[in-house]
Amino acid sequence: MADIIAETDRLILRTIEEGDAAEQMRVLNTPTVMARLGGPKELHEIEAKHAKGMQLYARRGFCFLFLVDKRTGEMVGHAGIKEVDHEMAPNQGDHEVGWLIREDRWRQGLAEEAMRAVLDWAFGRVDAPYVVALTSEANIGSRKLMEKLGMVRRPDLDFVAEEFPPEDRVVIQYSLTKQQWESSK
Repeated sequence: MADIIAETDRLILRTIEEGDAAEQMRVLNTPTVMARLGGPKELHEIEAKHAKGMQLYARRGFCFLFLVDKRTGEMVGHAGIKEVDHEMAPNQGDHEVGWLIREDRWRQGLAEEAMRAVLDWAFGRVDAPYVVALTSEANIGSRKLMEKLGMVRRPDLDFVAEEFPPEDRVVIQYSLTKQQWESSK
């Protein structure tokens, strides 16, 4: 049974369960949604990420969560916290936050709504001293949301991810401290 981590006006943020990979594959794993994340994934890759997330939640008390529309019960995205784990990242192990919204729900403010709940969780129950978010310079939408959330660009944490298309290979990071988050509310 999934744990409900947070609720917003429109969303339920819940932990991932066995069998959720097929739904993620169906609604989030599209070429458009996954364009800045290396493209669509195979089902076994999604299942492996889910298994890793469930282990992280059991061990550390945080993970990526499914975003469920309160009104319809449909999955509309995922957002949450994980550990920076890219082998080229200079800050492996830091608390990383992120999000993904299905294409037919873009530009409705769901990512911001979900991330405000995730940041409250990160700086509350998880007690992270700071968080980072990763993207590419080409991902203008993500960068704008990071800045809207009060995150600060950290060029000292940039790295190259050769597995991504050329326009997304330079991974940039933003960070936000607990103090910055609390003073912005």
